[in-house]
Amino acid sequence: MKGFIDDANYSVGLLDEGTNLGDVIDNYVNEHTLTGKNAFFVGDLGKIVKKHSQWQTAVAQIKPFYTVKCNSTPAVLEILAALGTGFACSSKNEIVLVQELGVSPENIIYISPCKQVSQIKYAAKVGVNIMTCDNDVELKKIARSHPNAKVLLHIATEDNIGGEEGNMKFGTSLKNCRHLLECAKELDVQIIGVKFHVSSACKDSQVYVHALSDARCVFDMAGEFGFKLNILDIGGGFTGTEFQLEEVNHVISPLLDVYFPEGSGIKIISEPGSYYVSSAFTLAVNIIAKKAVESDKFPSGEKTGSDEPTFMYYMNDGVYGSFASKLSEDLNTTPEVHKKHKDDEPLFTSSLWGPSCDELDRIVESCLLPELDVGDWLIFDNMGADSFHEPSAFNDFQRPAIYYMMSFSDWYEMQDAGITSDTMMKNFFFVPSCIQLNQEDSFSTDA
Repeated sequence: MKGFIDDANYSVGLLDEGTNLGDVIDNYVNEHTLTGKNAFFVGDLGKIVKKHSQWQTAVAQIKPFYTVKCNSTPAVLEILAALGTGFACSSKNEIVLVQELGVSPENIIYISPCKQVSQIKYAAKVGVNIMTCDNDVELKKIARSHPNAKVLLHIATEDNIGGEEGNMKFGTSLKNCRHLLECAKELDVQIIGVKFHVSSACKDSQVYVHALSDARCVFDMAGEFGFKLNILDIGGGFTGTEFQLEEVNHVISPLLDVYFPEGSGIKIISEPGSYYVSSAFTLAVNIIAKKAVESDKFPSGEKTGSDEPTFMYYMNDGVYGSFASKLSEDLNTTPEVHKKHKDDEPLFTSSLWGPSCDELDRIVESCLLPELDVGDWLIFDNMGADSFHEPSAFNDFQRPAIYYMMSFSDWYEMQDAGITSDTMMKNFFFVPSCIQLNQEDSFSTDA
């Protein structure tokens, strides 16, 4: 069941009934304890299947184009291709990965806001025509390098205009759209739709109300220039919870009926990323060093109000590896201690750090944990998004292995949907699970 990010071939462990994710983690913790204690991922591909079923139930009218940069591991891309999603690619390499799976160019969107000319030319060469644009400089590059380009104008939304200082925000203003439409007309670039993106950090679903209204304005404005727009891309920002998906759908459905009614010939698409993969991957890391410090010298400055020690733990993965997203956003997971500990065991204020000894490499500023020892393991769930970048070469820390799994029930669900390993899923090699652990020793996590 072991695979690496760039592996073309990998296996997926089919779990017998009664075997769950916790058993799989236990198995590999034991194995890695004996063979070097490297960090590793466990990917439950069945959760991706469930997320797709959830999407089809809640927002069937919106076609998902998975954001490849979120998690480009081969198993993820292959299973999503088999499920029939489209793909939103940010680079030539991502386009290549997707097309190697047999995905047609019509199901690929080139979404980078800042495109290299050479990569625009590559997209033209392989027939990837749909791409996004939010300024006249990009529009001119597209005009020179891709004569068959079909452009979605990327408009800004209220949640990302005047955002936090230093944040990179994209999307043009509604006012500037007329200028871009004029430029496109002069450059003979085909405008076919509008895109907007509401950040997952935005808690106000009403932002969609203004975004859809603005999009409708751009559709009408484009009509004045003779463009016939037929695609609306509502972007990403879906967190993965069924509640959020239903809440967004509750807001946008009546507006879509008014602004972009069924029968109007307008195709509604979106770019979910972490929605599909975040909950599907769990990361296990090992404690490689430990330091006890006085409470007044604790890195967060937090006072414990007692003479008890506080602990700094150093792990064998950090922000220069699987926790890279921690540099730009808060960690969306809580560490769980793998080893058994008593319910009444004392807890100590603790901080968690990566192996680089860099002050930026702080994963968790402050949390309560039982006292841990070097060699103990911590488990982080919801690690499927933005965790699979190439790590730095610091001290030869190895890239975590990935172990894929799926329950038989999820596999049967895929077969019922007409998806089998001898169709599109050419690189899947299913192997029966050989995990045999004492249930008393298993780490309790729902499959």
